[in-house]
Amino acid sequence: MRTGRLDLKERTSKRVMASSGYRDYFKILGVERNATVGEIKRAFRRLARKYHPDLNPGNLEAETKFKEISEAYEVLSDQEKRQKYERFGQYWNRGNGIGATGPNGSGFDVDFGNYGNFDDFINDLLGRFGGVKGSSGFATGFPGTTGSGFPRSAARPTINLDAEVKIKISFSEAFHGTERLLSVNDERVQVKIPKGIRDGSRLRLKGKGNLQPGTGRRGDLYLNLHVETHSIWRLEGDQLKADLPVALDEIVLGGKVIVLTPDGDAELVIPSGTASGSHLRLKGKGWPLGNTRGDLIFTLIMQLPNEWSFEELDLFQKMQQLRKKDIRKSWLKSARL
Repeated sequence: MRTGRLDLKERTSKRVMASSGYRDYFKILGVERNATVGEIKRAFRRLARKYHPDLNPGNLEAETKFKEISEAYEVLSDQEKRQKYERFGQYWNRGNGIGATGPNGSGFDVDFGNYGNFDDFINDLLGRFGGVKGSSGFATGFPGTTGSGFPRSAARPTINLDAEVKIKISFSEAFHGTERLLSVNDERVQVKIPKGIRDGSRLRLKGKGNLQPGTGRRGDLYLNLHVETHSIWRLEGDQLKADLPVALDEIVLGGKVIVLTPDGDAELVIPSGTASGSHLRLKGKGWPLGNTRGDLIFTLIMQLPNEWSFEELDLFQKMQQLRKKDIRKSWLKSARL
């Protein structure tokens, strides 16, 4: 029966392994020597969850174990490194002037404190081995690590896979809605822009951003929309507005006039005596607001012709003779200083 003590042969073997710097990466990950990349990745994920320092606070043995499995995964997940390791053992990386543990035996150092959750950390780790060359000369996949163990206070830039694109659309497209065909990372993406979108709006396309090699992780694509101005229409809050030119007689006498709305022609009633600058409303004929519509507001702007006909001037002269009220009498009285 095997006891908890090592026999002489085993103890001698372990001392030789420690002194030679050789680590059995397959044994560390608990996989067979013919294990596939998928099996190696699953083994690393399982062990990383078990020995992650945040899940074992103050446990130096867990930190050491995590370094070992991280180092093992770095080598075995890379086809070129794995071939060298299987052929040359502990000498697999001597050609680069460092051992498998890094220069001066510094080991594998990672900043663990700046991930949103554990899955983000594991996915990042699985994908970034072999991706970024660190100052030690071998791929750590963790830019910004300090090489001092497991720092908690060192800042680490968050990996942002999101992408942004600016899209310009016409006022009409913003009102009615439209579609755009974009090319994102060699992928053609059909984008539907809903009706009633506003200038400065930001649309999110989930999972259409930048792709992180090796993990399948992909960020989101954000569309920053700019709506071009229109010569007639303008949007103020939830109200669609326009200036409406009217003649002098329409201001004085009132009446019904035909106006153009986004839905087509409509009839607008101008009450008699309405002053220039007044606002008239067509309810529910304005900007799309979800399943409803805002109001359409017309500002009456009286326009006088550059030239009058003789008949028109004759009528004004008669109006002048018939006018009985001095419209400036009260103004003159109040304006005196």
